[in-house]
Amino acid sequence: MNFDEFTGKVQHRLELPDTGRTVRAIRATLMTLGQRIGEENAEDLAANLPLEIKWYMTGAVHEHGQRFDWQEFLTRVSEIEGEGVDRAAAAYHARVIVDLVETIVPPSDFRQLRDALPESQHDENWRKLFELVDSGGWGDAHEAQTGGGPQPDADTPEPRDE
Repeated sequence: MNFDEFTGKVQHRLELPDTGRTVRAIRATLMTLGQRIGEENAEDLAANLPLEIKWYMTGAVHEHGQRFDWQEFLTRVSEIEGEGVDRAAAAYHARVIVDLVETIVPPSDFRQLRDALPESQHDENWRKLFELVDSGGWGDAHEAQTGGGPQPDADTPEPRDE
């Protein structure tokens, strides 16, 4: 997958009006993840992403392995994304982006990401980042909700094969 395909999928899934906002959401999520996880984990996870996207987790990060929780993650993502993006929107953006990343990277690299982020029964934990992945990922149901492709008209019967 190249940069345009990656950003196009994110823009469609988040229903963002322009590429600039899409890139800010991607940068905010991946840069903040890169700050949270170790440098080697960030390199492994980013290795299969488009070069421009990979840079957000690696080259743009000055200090890997910082210790902060899910709430601080949301604060940082929201601040990087900028005006009009609250913590709830930042959480949704991060979940969608992480779900797309999960479809691109090897399972072992994604497992390293999960292992680096503590998941517990506590309500405010990193498990929330993986809610979309854990529910089966972005599928036909999500695609239909965002207008992905032609949708049948409720008043028009489905064509039958005869």
